[in-house]
Amino acid sequence: MHIRLIILLSLLLLTACAVVAPIPENASPVTPNNHENHSRSLYLFSRARISAHEGNFPEALNLLREAITLDPTSAKLHGEMADIKLKIGQIPEALEYIDKAIVLDPNYRPPYLLGGVLMSSTGKDLEAANYFRKAVKIDPSKEEAYLHLALTLTRLFEYEEAVSTLKALVKLNPDSILGYYYLGRTYSQMKLYRDALGYFTKVLELKPEFDQAVIDKAATYEALGDYPNAIETYRSLVDRDEHRTSVLQRLTQLLLQQRRFAEALEYLRLAAQYGLGGQETNRKIGLVHLELEQFDEAIAIFGEMLEKDPSAENIRLYRGIAYEEKGELDNAYSEFNKISRDSHIYLEAVSHIAQILKEQGKVDAAIAVLREAINENRGRLELYLNLSSLYESIDRPQAGLEILLENEQSFQKESRLHFRIGVLLDKLGKRNETITRMKQVLLLDPNDAQALNYLGYTYAEMGIHLEEALKYIKQAVALRPRDAFILDSLGWTYFKLKRYDEAIEALEEAIDLVDDDSTIVEHLGDVHAARRANKKALKQYQRAFDLAPERKELLEKINKIKGELSEK
Repeated sequence: MHIRLIILLSLLLLTACAVVAPIPENASPVTPNNHENHSRSLYLFSRARISAHEGNFPEALNLLREAITLDPTSAKLHGEMADIKLKIGQIPEALEYIDKAIVLDPNYRPPYLLGGVLMSSTGKDLEAANYFRKAVKIDPSKEEAYLHLALTLTRLFEYEEAVSTLKALVKLNPDSILGYYYLGRTYSQMKLYRDALGYFTKVLELKPEFDQAVIDKAATYEALGDYPNAIETYRSLVDRDEHRTSVLQRLTQLLLQQRRFAEALEYLRLAAQYGLGGQETNRKIGLVHLELEQFDEAIAIFGEMLEKDPSAENIRLYRGIAYEEKGELDNAYSEFNKISRDSHIYLEAVSHIAQILKEQGKVDAAIAVLREAINENRGRLELYLNLSSLYESIDRPQAGLEILLENEQSFQKESRLHFRIGVLLDKLGKRNETITRMKQVLLLDPNDAQALNYLGYTYAEMGIHLEEALKYIKQAVALRPRDAFILDSLGWTYFKLKRYDEAIEALEEAIDLVDDDSTIVEHLGDVHAARRANKKALKQYQRAFDLAPERKELLEKINKIKGELSEK
């Protein structure tokens, strides 16, 4: 947007700010007749400017032709003719007049600027840069040539020269808002975000209402991973009409990514109030209510959307999920059953139907639904995985494993299949086979964080290859740094390696992310116990037991620690 603005402004400035070209040294002496011709040409030039301003380009061209006939050595007249030719799209003719103006007066700056703009408009940035360099050299005091040159250089990926050009500009004019702004943009393109942030901040010190600089500053915070500051920066623009759509969209997206659902809901409602986004905004509002476990609100919103468009089966799926999460299984079952068999989400609906039947104690019916879906869709791995998970949930892991092994040949290159087989093998106590499967997953997908974690944790539990286990789990952490269960595996592996300080750090971070998992809390207690910090260990064991009172093994640990404390 700003590049286009600069070009348009520069086309005006090229003529508006022009001065009468100096008389060449070899010009003929002024005679009364020459003087009369010169005066007449200036008059015609003025009329041509007025006609061009009013959009009457044919008349402007005729007037300039007559003026050039009277004063054929005027670089200014040729430059003006080039400007109008460029405006009406007569590119070759414009270039001819530019070149003629430069020949007539090599030190007349406007044709160089115009030539650069023309070359940029035709994608010839190398030629454009040469024109702009000459314009800067002729008169280093004028800002627009620096800006044009820098922007052209960034398109050529000549970032160092672009930066030096812009720095020369802001040295010349310390209040050059666009100079600082494009320094920020250039540094952003170079991925030097800290430098970019400094320049955007400088721009806003000079001109706080420069909205695009605010947007770029927020985007720079995003690039740095500083999401809180990015969010606050976007917030500052929400009430400015001209940026409302794009800023609201980016702000809500960031809030959703950061799982700040309540705040996202506030801005989604604002977008709906402004009439932005239509049904897509309403869909997001419904999904946020679902995330916030505000099931009645989600059901109502999805219901309103279905009244407007009963064929919106993805919305029907969401409504069914809302009913299911609320515990209204009959209503959920009814919504899922309304999804047609030829819908792209039909198989997902089938999985929910099977789960509902299982929760209602109709296990055979749930199995039958999935088997029927498999018979109709034998190429869909998800159905086999769902059926195997169903068997596992009813304590029949062997049956789940057989389903997958029977169909393994059809999905040999599917890492999800091998991962699921590995999990079931682990359930059956076949850990060596589990390890083999997880390694197969990593051959297919070296960045599968779940497989890396599973393999590392299995080694740690078995007390073997602990350094290798640590390597796998660190890879998983790098891929998913905020996954509490992977951090738990990291802490547990450090514990096995007797690196207790690091174990405590990882486990406490995991608990900060998920504070209601009894196993993670128990692991922290185990580390404190190993360090003989019995009071700290007792506190964690008691907390773990409060979270999962059915785990009787925790009582044994609590009693053991209490006994040791009483002996003291």
